[in-house]
Amino acid sequence: MSHLYQLCTKEGLPHIILTGNYTLAALESLLTSLEDELSRAAENQNLCWDLTGIEQIDTAGTVMLWRVWKTKRPEHLQLRPEHEKMFERLERLPTLQLETKHRDLLSPVTALGELALVLWQHFVGLIALIGQLMLDVIYLIRHPVYIPWREISANLYRTGAQALGITALVGFLIGIVLSYLSSKQLQLFGADIFIVNILGISIIRELGPMLAAILVAGRSGSAMTAQLGVMRVTQELDALTVMGISHSQRLILPKVLGLGIAMPLLVLWTSAVALLGGMVAAEIQLGLHYHYFITALPDSVPIGNLWLGLGKGIVSGMVIALIACHFGLRIKPNTESLGEGTTASVVTAITVVIIIDAIFAILFSDVGIG
Repeated sequence: MSHLYQLCTKEGLPHIILTGNYTLAALESLLTSLEDELSRAAENQNLCWDLTGIEQIDTAGTVMLWRVWKTKRPEHLQLRPEHEKMFERLERLPTLQLETKHRDLLSPVTALGELALVLWQHFVGLIALIGQLMLDVIYLIRHPVYIPWREISANLYRTGAQALGITALVGFLIGIVLSYLSSKQLQLFGADIFIVNILGISIIRELGPMLAAILVAGRSGSAMTAQLGVMRVTQELDALTVMGISHSQRLILPKVLGLGIAMPLLVLWTSAVALLGGMVAAEIQLGLHYHYFITALPDSVPIGNLWLGLGKGIVSGMVIALIACHFGLRIKPNTESLGEGTTASVVTAITVVIIIDAIFAILFSDVGIG
């Protein structure tokens, strides 16, 4: 690369004379190695830089020399007038200041406050959504011809009928596992017949509603959020607004009603299949006949447990749909927000479902027991 520069001594001072073309097209693969050689030469603070021999120079060459000089001009520099303007622009660029991080002792309190504000905003948004749905219900009662039966039926099919397979599979396996583990312990005390009580109350009262709600929150809740989010990204929601069609009446209310109807049916289905799995495991493990299990179940499990489980299903289904639609409407018109909103919707729905189950357990602790 001696054709691009040469070192010499003039008037007792070391000089470096740059010649040729300092453009990206001319340098190509030599740019990195040339920068390294010039950087080593620039360590001499008394070096005189003569750039008058450069025929052509572009932004790549100018920036390369500017990095060699550590973003400041050397003391001895000779430039052509037309090249002077390029280096003046670099000098006017703002220097990057590295921010020093100061330790804030109140940062935990600030983070907690920000989290509380976010939770409050979501809470207010959900209350506003519930209020709008109540107004829509009143309007539809007065004008039944506008009830969206087709949308309600479609949501009932998607959230209910299409979820029968996965809920049955999970329920059956959970029933087998619970029955197998319980029978192992009951055999130690000779209390085999109480397997009916354990399976009946635990599945009908708790596991059936919880399994169905969690599976629906992950399956149907995410689908609802993604559907509304895609409609936001593709500006379909804006188109509905322009046409005077209410989002809540045509999109949200059918989802809430559809899932509110489908969830208790799914709870009943999941509990029945889970009991079937438990009955199969009890027959294999304890030799408990199917006929005895079926006849002893109504006497061992009060009917209040069934109504409690179905009540959990109705509340959980409507809450899952509300949360899914709430996060779906908050999605911004970009794909990153779509992914974040769907994830937040599923996590929030599952968390709220567990909280609802705990509230039911506290408020109705005496129902169906005894």
